[in-house]
Amino acid sequence: MRLSTAIELERFSRREAAAYIGVTAQTLANWAHTGKEQIPFHKSGRKVVYHKADLDAYIDSTRRTQTK
Repeated sequence: MRLSTAIELERFSRREAAAYIGVTAQTLANWAHTGKEQIPFHKSGRKVVYHKADLDAYIDSTRRTQTK
């Protein structure tokens, strides 16, 4: 696998990122606009890119354990 291919696999569009964390693309856009959830992203013109590590960190931060 080429390095550029490996790097590209770690980046997601807004739609891909939303599917990865289980929300709609519109919800992810709203969070970015309002700051409700602090998931880092990069924006170049109209293109929005999320890094997999940031999405994984968000998923880990929302993990809950059941207590009795």
